[in-house]
Amino acid sequence: MKYKAVKGMEDILPPDTKIWQQLEEKARSELEFYGFLEIRTPLLEDTSIFVRSIGEDTDIVTKEMYTFKDRKERSLTLRPEGTASIVRAYIEHSLDKISSRLQFYYIGPMFRSERPQRGRSRQFHQIGVEVFGSNSPYADAEVIKSASNLLKALGLSDFIIKINSLGCKKDKDKFAEKLKGYLTGKKNRLCEDCKERIKKNVLRVLDCKAESCMQVVREAPDILSSLCIPCKDGFEKLKDILDKLGIKYEETKNLVRGLDYYTGTVFEITHSSLGAQDAIGAGGRYDNLVKDLGGSDTAAMGYALGMERVIIALKNQPPESRAVNTVYIATLGDRAKIEGVQIAEKIKKELSSLIVLKDLGEASLKSQMRSADKNKATLVVILGEDELREGKVIIKNMQTKEQVSVEKNLVVNAIKDRLC
Repeated sequence: MKYKAVKGMEDILPPDTKIWQQLEEKARSELEFYGFLEIRTPLLEDTSIFVRSIGEDTDIVTKEMYTFKDRKERSLTLRPEGTASIVRAYIEHSLDKISSRLQFYYIGPMFRSERPQRGRSRQFHQIGVEVFGSNSPYADAEVIKSASNLLKALGLSDFIIKINSLGCKKDKDKFAEKLKGYLTGKKNRLCEDCKERIKKNVLRVLDCKAESCMQVVREAPDILSSLCIPCKDGFEKLKDILDKLGIKYEETKNLVRGLDYYTGTVFEITHSSLGAQDAIGAGGRYDNLVKDLGGSDTAAMGYALGMERVIIALKNQPPESRAVNTVYIATLGDRAKIEGVQIAEKIKKELSSLIVLKDLGEASLKSQMRSADKNKATLVVILGEDELREGKVIIKNMQTKEQVSVEKNLVVNAIKDRLC
């Protein structure tokens, strides 16, 4: 019998693993620089955590979760998203006692049993951020700016940030009634799922991707018209802050998220190179969730980026916009190999954004150059017996084929001149 991976759960193989490693390293470096702390939660949680937080009538809960009973008949679910698990950990470990304001990040797999699509498998991966302890529009702007900064640090450009506000719980309830009245008169134009959503969870209609439903939604009431004065003022303040910070955004009518816990600010980040499924990340405020799951009354906000979709968008960028970041160390002889390891460590220490590769076997120079080419190295640092004797290395540009000899102690500066 020939075994295969479970449908929708894909292997990540070399050389793609290098792309994933680089993405994760850059994300950790960027987020920790701004004071985010990494948190790791289990892949399995009690099912009720997701039902209660995401919403029992959402597509995620009713159609997509991997839920099963263990040997003791406990209902467990593979996490379909990261926020609910982190809120559970925040409450369970009394993290609110550590500080009035905490900010975490996470990197890892999520699971949804939906139709596999471009950039979204049944096991997919997210980089996420959660901030607890502030309901200020400045905190909203800081989180949105964090998402923008992170994508830029990962090397992505030309993404679009879309923002909206759902208001407080009373505003959402008020708008839901208004939307229900509008959609009831258009029911014959909606898909079968949305006809049911009108009864159970009418806001989900706004998130439907069926063309007929999207046409109806375009003329739907504007959610901003249902906001109370404090929520409306807060949203105006957020836009003013984003403008002053120079963060470009699009105010998007009736943007909602597919999870019930969102209130107040919501946002989505899209990239045109992904086609119809163009979202690469999304987030928003969830000020009621900590209390709803049994914790204290705590304001909170976060976002998640889909790693698969970020990688696709990066690959779709024109070559000139991609970061040049791979250096290969080619060595001949035992002494040269030792020197090569030391040079590689020096390059990584001073130019941490680069990928540095080197041969660890006894391959010939010709074979190492082929390996450098296969790994898409831009520069090759060549070190043999002659170079050792002279205290120099050869740096070869794999695109132009130009090569120069430089002093060994100047190799980092020489690489920096050519790549930065």
